[in-house]
Amino acid sequence: MSDSHDHDGPHEGPIKTPKQLVLAVVFSFVIPIFLIVLLVKYVVTDHRDAAGSDGMGAEAVARRIQPIGSIEVKDASDTAALKTGEQVFAAQCSACHTSGAAGAPKVGDTAAWDARIKTGYEALLSSALKGKGAMGAQGGGDFSDFEIGRAVVYLANQAGGKFEEPKAPAAPASAAQ
Repeated sequence: MSDSHDHDGPHEGPIKTPKQLVLAVVFSFVIPIFLIVLLVKYVVTDHRDAAGSDGMGAEAVARRIQPIGSIEVKDASDTAALKTGEQVFAAQCSACHTSGAAGAPKVGDTAAWDARIKTGYEALLSSALKGKGAMGAQGGGDFSDFEIGRAVVYLANQAGGKFEEPKAPAAPASAAQ
């Protein structure tokens, strides 16, 4: 039988040294496996939030963009809806001025109110509208300046003041028609 292979010399491959063998193994097996692992990690973690974070959740976004305040337009010409000084006092002022909390002068205490009454209505109204000491602006209430003025007159007159009830604000020309 004849041999059909040509045997011109020893069989030679592209790898001739151990260094070339190591490089061939690295490029053939390690690098493709590394690339596959990176690709899988990229695909799996693409749409995931950080662990324990709901920062991009619908509720979290809604909390971040909610309005801080609001505007409410009231008709100042409607005097029937305006509260009396006693009603404003009962709703807002009585919490501190009845008990004397946070240094507030008590209603009816002539000694505590005497020096304040001597400063005049405008000074008392300014303190009530802007706040003074531990009292916030308008005592933290949601009343018109006119209603706060009525409450100031009520409080001062309970302690011996002789202030007149403030006049109701004039209706705007467009509301009168």
